[in-house]
Amino acid sequence: MTRVVRVAAGQGFWGDDLDAPRRQVEGGQIDYLMLDYLAEVTMSILQKQKERDPAMGYARDFVSAIESVLPAVLERGVKVIANAGGVNPPACATALTTATGKRGAGGRLRIGVVTGDDLLYRLDELIESGEPLDNMDTGEPLSTVREQVLSANAYIGSEPIVAALRAGANVVVTGRSTDTALTMAPLRHEFGWASESWDQLASGIVAGHIIECGAQCSGGNCLYDWKSIPDLANVGYPLVEASSDGSFVVTKHPGTGGRVSVPTVSEQLVYEMGDPRSYITPDVIADFTTIRLEQEGENRVRVSGIRGKPPTQKLKVSVAYRAGFKAVGTLVYGWPDALEKAEAADRILRERLDRAGLAFEHVLSEFVGASSTHGRLAGDQRDVPEVQLRFGVRGQDKGAVERFTREIAPLVLNGPPSVTGFAGGRPKVEEIVAYWPALVDKTVVRTKVEIVS
Repeated sequence: MTRVVRVAAGQGFWGDDLDAPRRQVEGGQIDYLMLDYLAEVTMSILQKQKERDPAMGYARDFVSAIESVLPAVLERGVKVIANAGGVNPPACATALTTATGKRGAGGRLRIGVVTGDDLLYRLDELIESGEPLDNMDTGEPLSTVREQVLSANAYIGSEPIVAALRAGANVVVTGRSTDTALTMAPLRHEFGWASESWDQLASGIVAGHIIECGAQCSGGNCLYDWKSIPDLANVGYPLVEASSDGSFVVTKHPGTGGRVSVPTVSEQLVYEMGDPRSYITPDVIADFTTIRLEQEGENRVRVSGIRGKPPTQKLKVSVAYRAGFKAVGTLVYGWPDALEKAEAADRILRERLDRAGLAFEHVLSEFVGASSTHGRLAGDQRDVPEVQLRFGVRGQDKGAVERFTREIAPLVLNGPPSVTGFAGGRPKVEEIVAYWPALVDKTVVRTKVEIVS
């Protein structure tokens, strides 16, 4: 009988359903629970937290998630893999051991801590050694914004996670691993896939890509026939049932809402898709044009035929840097002439900002309800019952942005009529964190695995 390894997704981002991990371990048989917490902006948020408190910098929700699944981990042998370590995996592990120790797990929880992706404190060394970390979009060298850099993390692959599992970890905590590695690593570990088993590794990557966003592949955020998706209030998070040849089935636990179908899986496959023939990861390049999907039964989609090829010699680096300040305010105008009122308020506000001598790098107006989603494609939407004017500014001068926040409020009484929606008061000035994608040679990223309990 073909051996099957079951990997379940319990989080698609930091802020996802807090109860999903528990439901995944209690809803049926699984071998691994995968929790994906990180996005590019998340890393900068976590770095800011670490600056304020050296014991922070990780996804704190992960601690309560582990507490909720602790019986399954200790008694049934379910292993957990998560990138919840953010910019501080050791602190995350410490918080885990403290919390679970109070629940009687002392010495029984073996946590694999993967570090080495954080390049923030090595940036000058890397630049001096010939790694310019050029912006992949603009070609600019990182030195142009070096003083504003907030975080810098390389996307690492599955190898250190596999090493942690081989060392006996039943919970693995990483920093900025790829989302797909969280699912591929346990399959690689369980089936013993070699480092050059390109087709199997590519299959593991595709499995990870399908379930990395949680319920987005099991009916959530699904465009195709969305009205017919059943019981989204009780949506089932997905899991993969994988075999050693690389084929797998995407499914969910019985009795849960949502739907796993060829359309829902297909929508997730094209999520964040560039060249479908070359989905690049640190471990392998997967050819998405070779994927075959087949509806095997109710809420069961079989995935097979995936081909892979060797990876590049580079790793992607996610850099976040401080890029000035912004503020966004809103006013809602009601019928009649809702859009005309909002447009008039926009002109008036711009005139007042000009008269005050305030200069910004960018000023943006959106008319929500008339044109904000589809822009010019919206056509003539003038006869609408209400429109929200969303007005934002950004610039390097924090004082100018603060002045803007004082200019929008007076429009409530000295602008066009029928205005509401300003109950939140003045807009908040926020620091802008911008994204800088770069590449670095694989040889300069040195990961480390430590087992703590």
